[in-house]
Amino acid sequence: MRLETSMSQRMGQVMVLAPRMIQSMEILQLPIMALQERIEQELQENPALERIETTDEEASADEPSENGQATPTEEQNDPGAKELVIDETSGNEQDFDRLEQLNKDWSEHFNEEHRPSRNGMDEEGDKKHDAMQNMASRPQSMHEYLHDQVSFLDATPLEVKFIEYLIGRLDENGRLNAQLDELVQSYEEPITLVQAEAALHLLQKLDPPGVGARDTRECLLLQLTPETPHRDVVRSLILNHLEDIQHNRLPAIQKRTGFDLGLIKVGIEVLKHLNPWPGARFTSDSIPYVVPDIIVERAEDGDYTVRLVDDWIPRVYISRNCIELARDKNADSKTKEYLKRKIQAAQWLLESIEQRRGTLEKVTKAIIQHQRKFLDQGPEHIEPLKMQQIADQVGVHVTTVSRAVDDKWVQTPRGIFPLKRFFGGGTQTTSGEDVAWETIKQKLLEIIGNEDKSNPLADEDLVNKLSEAGYPVARRTVTKYRKMLNIPSSRQRKDWTLVQA
Repeated sequence: MRLETSMSQRMGQVMVLAPRMIQSMEILQLPIMALQERIEQELQENPALERIETTDEEASADEPSENGQATPTEEQNDPGAKELVIDETSGNEQDFDRLEQLNKDWSEHFNEEHRPSRNGMDEEGDKKHDAMQNMASRPQSMHEYLHDQVSFLDATPLEVKFIEYLIGRLDENGRLNAQLDELVQSYEEPITLVQAEAALHLLQKLDPPGVGARDTRECLLLQLTPETPHRDVVRSLILNHLEDIQHNRLPAIQKRTGFDLGLIKVGIEVLKHLNPWPGARFTSDSIPYVVPDIIVERAEDGDYTVRLVDDWIPRVYISRNCIELARDKNADSKTKEYLKRKIQAAQWLLESIEQRRGTLEKVTKAIIQHQRKFLDQGPEHIEPLKMQQIADQVGVHVTTVSRAVDDKWVQTPRGIFPLKRFFGGGTQTTSGEDVAWETIKQKLLEIIGNEDKSNPLADEDLVNKLSEAGYPVARRTVTKYRKMLNIPSSRQRKDWTLVQA
């Protein structure tokens, strides 16, 4: 076989994403808080970007532009205005003249040299001080709470030290997931297994009840007290029938224990009040909150208006000093080239933010047009909607719509929803009308909520009920949606006490 190399030419088309386009797509995909962090990062890394600092008095007298950015000139807002790009291969005096004029126009609105007055700074300091005073202190952790109780135990110094060691080995739920004999071997001081067991029993007497347990059964048993209602029944259920309870096999429990079904049900209710994860209540309860990117409000005429939330976005502009230094013929060439790149990067960032704003606003308005019933009558009236429909209406690629709605939240008169919530497939009713899968889920919940609990509907029966309501769906679809809604099977939903009655 003969091997040789040769050179040839071939014509073809290749799509290459420019860095500017990549940045634009990244900015579009960012939610409001991530965009804020991105701008803050750019402010730290790019000397050509400046933050507009204003006092409360200035903010009231000089409101920011609608998008929160320093873009006051008509030329920037005009879609037909010539694009400003710094060419690093030439002096581009005309472009620098345009930047100079641009910043002169900006100076009429924002004075770069102005800094907040001393009174303004004092007021700002007072606000920060008040905010710090009102901040909630760090809650006590489970381990700290347990350590505080150890001194009240009637224990030997050796037991106290080993209890402290065991506390450090508890997981966030208060469980001891390691074998006690292994802990004895890894302990730094000599201790017998009997002494370790005694120390563990003392630890398990601490609050919260159930702490220090090695499995679910032990955790639940530790929470039983002489005052627990039907203590013997509950203890028997914990020791032998947790799996039967999970699968609602109450007749099997009745057969093995001889307890009445009513008594078993009462015991299960007592069991539900026990906590299998005693340490969970010490977990930081700082619930992450959602900051909406868009606010949809109902106008007096019944129509809906779309407004983007820009309060969190820092107001920035391109530094006039950097522009003047970059056009200075006497400046060092390397410095000028560096500043040109930074000015161009700053310009791209501002334009990407503005493009994000325009795209997000257009996409949201198109979504609202399709989902008027959702806003007027409630989530159960959502319409089937695909991203391709919005892309065709707005005139962008479907991936642009996907990026625009990704991780974005919208505040509506019906509540706060992710933008993706308004998209979803559907099917047709027996009358030929389009219906969203979400509507079918709501109907499924309604049917199960009204079923006879002594004889709950199987999935096949649910299919028939939905078909009678005009929603023809397959059995596998019903099973999938039932599991998505965390609805147990018909056997698990059955109330055996009603059967006995």
